[in-house]
Amino acid sequence: MNRRQFLSRSAFFAVVPAALTACGGGGDADDGGTAPATGTYRFPQGVASGDPRPDSVVFWSRCVHADGTAADVALTLEVSAREDFASLLASVALSARATWDHTVRAKVTGLPAATALYYRFRAGADSSAVGRTRTAPAADATPAQVRFAWFTCQDWSVNHWGAMDLIAAGDHDFVVHVGDYIYETTGAAFQAGAAEPAHGAISLPDGTALPGGGRYATTLADYRTLYRTYRGDARLQAVHAKFAFIGIWDDHEFSDDCWQDHQTYTNANLQQTARRRAASQAWVEYMPVDFGDVSFDTANAAYDNLRIYRDFRFGTLMHLVMTDQRLYRDDHVVDEATLAAAQGHDLVNGSDSLGARYFVQQPVLAQFEAARTAALGRAPGVLGTTQTAWWKTTMKNSPATWKVWGNEVTLGRMWLDLRTLAPAPYNALYVVNADGWDGYPTHRTELLSHLKTNAIRNVVAITGDLHAFQCHVVRDNPDPAVGTPVLVDFVSAGISSSSFYSYIKAGAGGTPLAALAATPAVFDATLKAHNPDLRHGDHDAQGYASAVVTATSFDVTFHKVRPLNAEGTAPASPLLSDTRLTVAAGSASVSVAAG
Repeated sequence: MNRRQFLSRSAFFAVVPAALTACGGGGDADDGGTAPATGTYRFPQGVASGDPRPDSVVFWSRCVHADGTAADVALTLEVSAREDFASLLASVALSARATWDHTVRAKVTGLPAATALYYRFRAGADSSAVGRTRTAPAADATPAQVRFAWFTCQDWSVNHWGAMDLIAAGDHDFVVHVGDYIYETTGAAFQAGAAEPAHGAISLPDGTALPGGGRYATTLADYRTLYRTYRGDARLQAVHAKFAFIGIWDDHEFSDDCWQDHQTYTNANLQQTARRRAASQAWVEYMPVDFGDVSFDTANAAYDNLRIYRDFRFGTLMHLVMTDQRLYRDDHVVDEATLAAAQGHDLVNGSDSLGARYFVQQPVLAQFEAARTAALGRAPGVLGTTQTAWWKTTMKNSPATWKVWGNEVTLGRMWLDLRTLAPAPYNALYVVNADGWDGYPTHRTELLSHLKTNAIRNVVAITGDLHAFQCHVVRDNPDPAVGTPVLVDFVSAGISSSSFYSYIKAGAGGTPLAALAATPAVFDATLKAHNPDLRHGDHDAQGYASAVVTATSFDVTFHKVRPLNAEGTAPASPLLSDTRLTVAAGSASVSVAAG
């Protein structure tokens, strides 16, 4: 089925050329724009815009009957260059259909480049909040700078969302989300920490019991419940209402540490195609994504019935390349069930993530990778063959000064060498996180070698997932003695998710790792000592990152927020500290300055 035909027939996605119209106050002709709101319709998840191009933006909202009626809602999108909507660039008739959980999205084309725009949705006499967005610079423009923020890992169930207030107060051209927009679990063991009072417990309409306690989203109704809840937060709504949004997913939009349509809660690596499709549909319903650029086809019964990797240009200054690192990735290199069998553990209901995905002995990883390569006829990878080819071509052909990779999982080496520091059986060289690129070393080398071979300069990755602030110089070979620096990876801590250090501290128990993780400062220093290309690390943190991009430098600020107050409330002044990191054009070295 032709994608555009599918989208047209489903009324899921509208593409409408801008047409100059005038309408006093933006009102309908029969009311002059003066009719009072009736409260007949509500916009409980606010408004959003996304995927900004020089001549187009996607606009999103969700509109429901205030009395709970399930019927479709007729509404109108209005777009203006004026905050008072005295004249309109576009007026688009839409339908918020129950089929799509009453969400609507429309791409308006023919808009002026590098222009601030205002938009709202109207249903009857009721209006949504007014949103603000901005188109990208023209392809041949040379903007003096591009400013953006990126964020990740906003677990509703722990800590607070004060970082959202800081993002909304910032001066950004757009914002980027690099994954874990929702968490698919409720009441899981890792969500046992306190949450601010504004975030009550979420009850899934269906859900499935999670090994170790809690439940995980299973049905479309479950995933929709999560998105409705998360998007009900006024602070997240403010971020969406103020900035154009560019999003990609990581694992928790479907299932923790997932690959393709497989969950990894147990060693069984259970395949759940219907669940994967439900998670994907909810994501596309609630994201302001350009479906003229990506694909989504519910008639396709496969788990990969959509493609979300895509790229964005901001004049000649910056090219943003967003990748999908879950839907096409191969199984983790070290198979949990095989590892469990070797240790006499339960092959189905047990969990051997330690040893398979985390704290994997490097020789074991190499052994498994060789066996998987022989079985597959290629090295196991993260992006899949088609996306890999697209990434290589996109990077090679980019004329932009800065090539920015929207990358979900860490690229930099994160090893711990305990061969002389710990007694048996802990005296080994460990890959700390094999769910990241460290766990797919040959595929990572393939991509990074492509940058080196083709002399592709000024490459920066913006990353999430780890729940820590990190900055790595990344080489084509992770051995600093022989590798050549090819990019810099900036990793943002999560908005609220429990920190990487807290996981390490809780899991260290009576192992030798306990001494190396005695305090956050000790753990930070330990990782830096074992990984000389780790230029900055703060592993006990929440917050977000922002960047100012010019022709001469890529400046990043890590914004760390305060923890919950002792009584469990969110801090009134959330910002704790800023750390600024700078990469000069033509260089892969990083300067770090605490602010």
